[in-house]
Parts: sequence; C-alpha cells; structure tokens
Amino acid sequence: MSTATKPVVGGTTRTTRSPLTGWLAVVSVMMGIFAIVTTEILPIGLLTSVGASFRISDGTAGLMMTMPGFLAAVSAPTLTVATARVDRRLMLCAFMGLLALANFLAAMAPGYWLVLVSRVMVGITIGGFWSIGAGLAERFVPAESVPRATSVIFSAVPLGSVLGVPVGTLIGNVAGWRTAFLVMGVFTVAVLAAILAVVPALPPQQTTRLSVLRGMLRSVNTRFALLLTFLIVIAHFGTYTYVSPFLQQVTHVSPGMITVFLLVYGAAGIAGNFVGGAVVARRPHLVFATAAAMLAAATLLLPVLGRWDAGAIALLIVWGMAYGAVPVCSQTWFVKSAPEHPEAASVLFTASFQATISIGALVGGVIVDRTSPSTVLELGGVVALLMVAAAWAHLARRHAFPGQE
Repeated sequence: MSTATKPVVGGTTRTTRSPLTGWLAVVSVMMGIFAIVTTEILPIGLLTSVGASFRISDGTAGLMMTMPGFLAAVSAPTLTVATARVDRRLMLCAFMGLLALANFLAAMAPGYWLVLVSRVMVGITIGGFWSIGAGLAERFVPAESVPRATSVIFSAVPLGSVLGVPVGTLIGNVAGWRTAFLVMGVFTVAVLAAILAVVPALPPQQTTRLSVLRGMLRSVNTRFALLLTFLIVIAHFGTYTYVSPFLQQVTHVSPGMITVFLLVYGAAGIAGNFVGGAVVARRPHLVFATAAAMLAAATLLLPVLGRWDAGAIALLIVWGMAYGAVPVCSQTWFVKSAPEHPEAASVLFTASFQATISIGALVGGVIVDRTSPSTVLELGGVVALLMVAAAWAHLARRHAFPGQE
C-alpha cells in the first residue's frame, strides 16, 4: 500500500492516501478504542459473577475497574513521552497485542490475583493507545473531514456500552464470565490484524515533552477541564460500576435482563454522544453542565423510582444520554485549551479521565461494601451537582475576566 506525505501548516506532515484507505484506518483505530473501552468496563456487567467465582465482595471485585484507571493515568504521560520518537503505528500494534494477552490471562486466571494482573496490562494499554489514537484523524483524512473522522473514533466510547458490555454480559450469563474475556481476546487479535493491514507508517510529528504538559497546566481553561472531568467522571463511575448490584438488589432484575437494561443505557449513550458532539464546540459550558445535571437527576432518583422496571429503564436512558456526551465534552475542552499540541491534550484528557475512573470505582466500592448501592447512587448525584456549580462558576469567571486564559 503506497503512501506519500506533504507538509501542512506548522511544519507537520499529513499522509496522503485514497479516501477509502484513509477511512479504513480511521475505522481500525475506532475498533481499537472500542476493544479497549469494552475490555475496561466489561467487569461492570460481570461483577457479581466474578465475585461469586472467587468468593469476594462486590467492592473487592470492583478493583477490576479501579486498577486499569490508575495505571492508565500513569502510563498516558509516561509512555507518550518515552516513545515520542517511535512510529505511532508500531505503538498502536504493540498496545493491541498487550490488550489481547490481558484478556486471555483473565479468561484462564486460577485466582483473582491474576485477574488483577491482567487489569494492570489493560491500564497500560488504555494510557498508551488512547493518548496516541485519539488525535490521529487528521493524519488519515483531508482537513475538511477531520471533525467527522474524530467523531467516528470517539463513537467507540458509547459503542462499548451499547454493544460491548451488553454482549459481553450476555456471553458471561450463557457461557461464563471467562468466555466473555476469551471472546474479547480473539476480537482484539482481529483488530490488531486490521491495524497492520490498513494503517500506514506514522512517524512522530511533534515530540510530546513533559515541559509541554506542564505548560498546558498553566492555562485556567485546562485546570477547569481537569476539575470538571474529575467531578463528572467520579460521579459516573462511582455509581455505574455498581449498577448491576443495584438492579439485582433493588429493582430485582434477573441476571439475564440486566443485559437488556445495559443495552438500553448504551443506546441512549450513543444518542448523547452525537447530540453533545454536535453542539459542544459552540456551547461547551451548557452541554457539560446539562449532562451533569441529567446524570445527577438520574442517580438521585434511581433509589426512589428505580424500584420498578419502568422507572429504572427511564432513568437509565437519561443517564446514558448524559454520560454519552461527557467524553467528547472533556476532550473538546482540553483540545481547545491547547490546539497546537493535540497529542499532549489527549494525554491530559486520558490521564485525568482514567485516574478519576479508578477513584470513582474505588470510593464507590468502599461505600457499597459498608452501606448499599442506593447510597452510592445518591452520593454520586451530589457530586454531579457540584460539577454543575463548577461549570457555571467558570462561565461567570470568563464573563468577569474575558481575556484571561
């Protein structure tokens, strides 16, 4: 497959390829992120099964969600800086291989400790692949198609919820949770083959250094992006990680029907992703604050209305639409803070997002083991309300000091 490069503004280069091969490369990166997202959040649907298999509590089983996030937060800046001069295609393939191995290890784990080892590998993959892959659209397609290609790549996030997790949960219910991880391992190998086949050589264009990341942190907008991301993601994952125990204990949903509930949530997430993505560039504060308010309403009302199937489904739809808009809102805010350093912006987005996922799952696990899933939901709703207040405070600050970044 022949490729050529041509210079673009700022001294960088863009790979010139046929439209078909460029979009195939976009889809392959999207499928890579889909495999990562699905693997990362797959334990949400299998939490009780894994816990019962190893005779551990739901909170301890929640470590499967906690560990990848912490490792991703560390590996995002570390690996991106350490491999700054390495071909990005080679790194994408290496991370996909590591993810496949992690899934196979989880599938055969004789003890919970090996499951946690596999989750460490997942975390490393998340930090490395996401930081590199999230900003590659501009190297695959013409400039006018970059926004659409970026949306395609980010559609992997809600697709992981609407397809990956429900299907994985269904497989786990029918054939056992180990089979779900085995299937994900085989799928990841297929994605690796696709990346090898359609993604061209991607020599690094801009070297991401720690000094660049430190410089971004001096921006008020970047610091607020970190704060808002922390609040909304901890509210979400501190609660959503334990949604399966809630549905079983409070709504009294059968294990098989949990798949349907998660499918409905994921479908709403896809809608939220595209609706939020369509307007976030023009009204980032409004979209981010609205998403947080919807998430707060859903989590605060679930302990009351979620006792019935209809109430639980309705609120999961609201929740799914709200969270579907969150990743694109957060990433957009980071990129707008440093448009000249897209990979560095992706690094900060990945590190902050993943660290907060871990904190949310960990805090939620401690609370759920000492109280109940309903209490976790209520506390998450309060945190989401704090995010709404922070978003409007930042908007008021910008009106008061319009020239200050």
